[in-house]
Amino acid sequence: MTEPTRIDDLPAALATRAFPTIGRWNRLEGRPRTTDFDRALRAELRDPLWMLTRQWQLGEFRGSDAGSPVTAFYSIGTANVSAPAKQPIEAAAERRTVPMERGPDPVAYDLRLAIGRRWLKLLGSSVLLRLFRDKYVDEYPIAAPDPAADADTPRTAHPEVWAQLQAVSGRRMDGFALYRHLVNGGHAYDGIPGSTLFRAQLDALGTRLVTWFNGLIDQPTGPSTWDPRRLEHHFSVDAGGTTLTAPEYPGGSLDWHTFSVDTGAPAATAATTATVNRTVLPAPVRFSGMPLPRWWAIEDGTTNFAAVQPDSTDLIRLVFLEFALVFSNSWYLLPCDLPAGTLANIQGLAVTDVFGQRQWITPAGAGVENDWQRWSMYTLDTLQATDAADTRLLLPAHAPQIATGPALEDVSLIRDEQANLVWGVERTISTPTGDPRRGDEIAAELLAQQRRLHPAAPPDEPHAAIAYTAMNDVPAHWIPFIAAHVPDDSRSVQLQRAALPSPVDGAPVRPHTALLREGLPQAYFVNEEEVPPTGTTLALAFRRTRSADGSVTVWLGTRRGTGRGEGSSGLAYDIITPTG
Repeated sequence: MTEPTRIDDLPAALATRAFPTIGRWNRLEGRPRTTDFDRALRAELRDPLWMLTRQWQLGEFRGSDAGSPVTAFYSIGTANVSAPAKQPIEAAAERRTVPMERGPDPVAYDLRLAIGRRWLKLLGSSVLLRLFRDKYVDEYPIAAPDPAADADTPRTAHPEVWAQLQAVSGRRMDGFALYRHLVNGGHAYDGIPGSTLFRAQLDALGTRLVTWFNGLIDQPTGPSTWDPRRLEHHFSVDAGGTTLTAPEYPGGSLDWHTFSVDTGAPAATAATTATVNRTVLPAPVRFSGMPLPRWWAIEDGTTNFAAVQPDSTDLIRLVFLEFALVFSNSWYLLPCDLPAGTLANIQGLAVTDVFGQRQWITPAGAGVENDWQRWSMYTLDTLQATDAADTRLLLPAHAPQIATGPALEDVSLIRDEQANLVWGVERTISTPTGDPRRGDEIAAELLAQQRRLHPAAPPDEPHAAIAYTAMNDVPAHWIPFIAAHVPDDSRSVQLQRAALPSPVDGAPVRPHTALLREGLPQAYFVNEEEVPPTGTTLALAFRRTRSADGSVTVWLGTRRGTGRGEGSSGLAYDIITPTG
């Protein structure tokens, strides 16, 4: 082993660097003179000349030919957005008809009983009309289900539904049957014996019943805005001669970015605007953590921009930091009060600075809509990209808060790559009495009732060691969607609702939810691109909000969400099983 080199003269070796491997360290340690830090925290200024030099070094004494705004004058043209009176725009966009039948079977017995109770209460307000209560129960009955009848299987398969219908049968009336009779032009006294002398009173009560139910749940009087092929809402509103279209509204939260200007649609009304002229005092924009305008000022430190570490390709974060740290003091706020439900257009903005100069400010987003260098914020886009950019500001009259009830129907559209299908999984199904239940429980109870009514024949003795099954069973709440060609297009594909055979009688299994029963008994198609690999979800629930005047609006709406990936139903073909 080599002996280490012995250095006899260490100072000379360090001075001449004869041995580069020799290192030296200096250790600096503080020697506090006192344990009190009050004086250090006062940040005393002992050298004014150094302070002025530091300010000069940072450019605080450098002048610029600019002035701060003192006053601003603007002129704004406003147009009212058309919407039903005393109704939030979400209700007008999402409302759909409450399903009262599921094919030939009546459902929503909770609403039927509520309407019937209301009618019996109206009759009870008069001593003479109270005598007709039993006659209305007989005229609009709620029949008790027969457990031995195939037609009553949807009501007898679920114990709680069967028990409730047995409890109210012969005691309460089907109020919706009376309501439908009235709205179709009938009279409240039709079919009621002995009501000849009270026809005027019964007609007046019938009008009150129709008005009450129409105000209870807001339902559309025309076509629904829900597009079942695209799984989203599509609707338009008029704003003083301008058509605003929401082409892809999934439901839930509605704001200005939901709308686009549709210049190709004919205006519903003539162009009408009102002008607002106002002189205001601009105020600098402030936000939490904003750098103070002068160097010698202690900031609160609530926001630490130094902790933000963006990557060189993170352009959005870099632009945000540049605005917050460099150009944050170049923005001013002008107060402008506009009512909700307004489409505003800034017709002119003149700013007077501290030097008395008056400047005309033009919109930053003006120009051609498809110009890639155009910058804008909070402005509407146009469906026709070749048109001029629209710089107007939309303030929709949306509800500030909406209460959403439990999902009456919940459907997941998922892709099954093994079976090469798209499945509509009915995760939540509404029972005939209106209560939401899990889809697998509903399907299992229906299958059990069908097998009780139609028991399978005992299997024969096996004649071979193995048995062949063409296809296994899939739960009844899994509805298949198969690929089908778009008409007159040999390459595009759409999804068509199909049906699997029932394991009991071989009849096609139909969906239970109104979301998947679209168009029955005709075919139902969904655009193939609407179901991504992650899938999509649809939820049907009642929503409730209160308007500014205190009135309450309740409607049944659909909301679309994002799925959780692919799934497998377990569908398999050509199965060999041992018989021993």
